[in-house]
Amino acid sequence: MLDKGAVPAATGTDKRAPLPTSGFGTRLMRRKPVERLVAEGGQGEGGSLRRSLGMWQLTMISIGATLGTGIFVVLGEAVPDAGPAVVISFVLAGLTALFSALSYAELAGTIPVSGSSYSYAYATLGEVVAWVCGWCLILEYGVSVAAVAVGWGQYLNELLEGTVGFTIPESLANPPGVDGGIFNLPALLVVLLCMAFLLGGAKESARANTIMVVVKIAALLLFCAVAFTGIRAGNYAPFMPLGLGGVSAAGATLFFSYIGFDAASTAGEEAKDPKRDLPKAIMLSLLIVTALYVLVAAIAVGALPWNKFEGSEAALAGIMKDVTGHGFWSVLLAAGAVIAIASVVLTVLYGQTRILFAMSRDGLVPKTFSKVSKSGVPISNTVIVSVFCGVLAAAVPLGQLADATSIGTLFAFALVNVAVIVLRFTRPTMNRSFRVPLSGVRVPFGDTTVPLAPVFPAIGFGLCVYMMFSLDFVTWKVFGGWMLVGLVIYFAYGMRSSRLAREAALEAQPAGAAVPGTGSATKPTESAAKVTESIAKSTESAPKATAKDRKAPAKSSAKARKASGKK
Repeated sequence: MLDKGAVPAATGTDKRAPLPTSGFGTRLMRRKPVERLVAEGGQGEGGSLRRSLGMWQLTMISIGATLGTGIFVVLGEAVPDAGPAVVISFVLAGLTALFSALSYAELAGTIPVSGSSYSYAYATLGEVVAWVCGWCLILEYGVSVAAVAVGWGQYLNELLEGTVGFTIPESLANPPGVDGGIFNLPALLVVLLCMAFLLGGAKESARANTIMVVVKIAALLLFCAVAFTGIRAGNYAPFMPLGLGGVSAAGATLFFSYIGFDAASTAGEEAKDPKRDLPKAIMLSLLIVTALYVLVAAIAVGALPWNKFEGSEAALAGIMKDVTGHGFWSVLLAAGAVIAIASVVLTVLYGQTRILFAMSRDGLVPKTFSKVSKSGVPISNTVIVSVFCGVLAAAVPLGQLADATSIGTLFAFALVNVAVIVLRFTRPTMNRSFRVPLSGVRVPFGDTTVPLAPVFPAIGFGLCVYMMFSLDFVTWKVFGGWMLVGLVIYFAYGMRSSRLAREAALEAQPAGAAVPGTGSATKPTESAAKVTESIAKSTESAPKATAKDRKAPAKSSAKARKASGKK
């Protein structure tokens, strides 16, 4: 069963079903079919992305984006809420992420594109929902980059103090209004440094990220080994000083530290074999990260009383110094944290650029975000996003950033769970390289039976909603304001400039009539068949562009097919 008004895969003579052209509600809910999303993968304005990432690089991207944010930066924010029970907060956040990760794994293997949850929503829930999801991802990724970059400055000062004996002045190392801060210069610098890596290409950025991830894991294992000697049983009591509400609130704050697998899904158009590798990378990285989070948190609260975490942005380095009595270990950990947090900024910044790339290709944001250079890099996109995130990192306090990031992430994850349920009922026979567990169990549905797959996505959706309501009212007000601004932009720009909207308007206009939003008239030959032919050509070019980035056998195969076509 294909989506109504969607563009299915070309079969027989019926290559394209008509797009919706009338009805306000119909226009809001127009969907982009899975086949077309996949066929357009990698294609941008003036060039295409290069498929150069294997499962190892994808897993490292996921770990790089995930591991470090909660432990290295936000632990000092979450422990005052949950106390020693912050360990449970990490488990709660990880469990919520696990159910959503299963949904991401299924959709990433089925729709391996750069848009991540935005593209999944576009294929299942409609354009306006996809826009809202994409707008949430802009909040999630951009704010996440800024939040992590703020913590990077704290660890950089720890490193400088222990090695050269001086630190960056507080006015230049802290956000405005925090401990005398005026402009957070280190936060801006780390974002611009990561921008330089991204401009070198996906493969080069992935190589740098892998090195930084190895350093990050080594630093955390070093902390566990040293801090273990300083554990005091009394530090675990009271275990839950603020009750279950504090644990839940801390879990919602920590949840944004699990967005790494979301960043991995944005690499769908640059992965060598995304249908096979993305689901594996998502699940493997989440298991590794959750285990390390729980281990480090348990040792940290055992080595330092929970009420001493408040206000500390570099809690782990302080614990190392207190336990050993020497500054050497804390300096070594700070050096690891400086590199580790830089990898988080690098990978999340990468994800933000790829989501905007997908939205731009669909016409919902300006074309400049989908322009690709000859080297396969969206240069304009990368520079604009990096400068914006860098300025944001230098100007906003961490606590507000973390909460805003959490609610945007939770909302996007909730939509992904819904998308799995919708696609299971609308496209039950679609080929899927990974299926949510319990897919083999079938239950009656009308005159037929359907898999029981929606059970886990439904649980994931419920947990996301529960954690969203754990956030305070101020965060909800900020989120509501952000959504309102996003809807205004959509109705003023995105709804009219949408690629599907332009194609539908072109189909609906008689020959010689002006097409809304273009200022030009259709020619007699610009019929629905002409539009169909144009779309077919654009989708057929995707495999050719991909083949250029593969080895000789792939190139030979492409040439053979071309020669055969000429004959």
